[in-house]
Amino acid sequence: MIVQLTGTLIEVLPSHIVIDVNGVGYELGCSSTTAAALPQAGAAGVTVLARLIVREDAQELYGFATREERELFDQLRAISGVGPKLALAVLSTFTADQLATVVATEDAARMAKVPGVGKKKASRLLVELSDIFSKNTELRGLVGLSATAPGALPLAGAGASSLASVDSEATEALLSMGFTPQECELALEGHEAAGAATIEATLAFALKRLGSGR
Repeated sequence: MIVQLTGTLIEVLPSHIVIDVNGVGYELGCSSTTAAALPQAGAAGVTVLARLIVREDAQELYGFATREERELFDQLRAISGVGPKLALAVLSTFTADQLATVVATEDAARMAKVPGVGKKKASRLLVELSDIFSKNTELRGLVGLSATAPGALPLAGAGASSLASVDSEATEALLSMGFTPQECELALEGHEAAGAATIEATLAFALKRLGSGR
């Protein structure tokens, strides 16, 4: 697994970089945020964090200027329906801190500004990312959030509403995303048994059941 490369930058563009390591050139896809943070082409001794993705028809390398961005790239790709290109689009639109703020404030309007993300997908991404930030202590620390900080995301299980209230709020949220009442009912079935007691966890449970087909 290639996780880091150190060499001379041959090319730096908003969508990708090329780095020469001991005479071998590596092309890495990147966000415009990473491209802007790197030195200009020709700089030597530059270290770029990397993530190798192996597919049946290709091996793709992606580069990152910071550990925070690589972690967020991994977490975004773990969301159903989000591939490397969309993950980079998100990271080209927001820095790690900015993305944390967008998620913490549930700012769907800003999330929808990401190329390829419409209103419905923006709402889904916020729900999924809220659940990820809540459970991933390392990631929460990387982007400067803590459980006690103002505007911090609630931890799963903290301040849980009654199940009836959670069901009602989750249904309203799903309806606003364009799902039918029947789809909402089926998607929420069994969330209590699965341990999804908060609105964030319940929505994440429902969206996973609904899948990425919509």
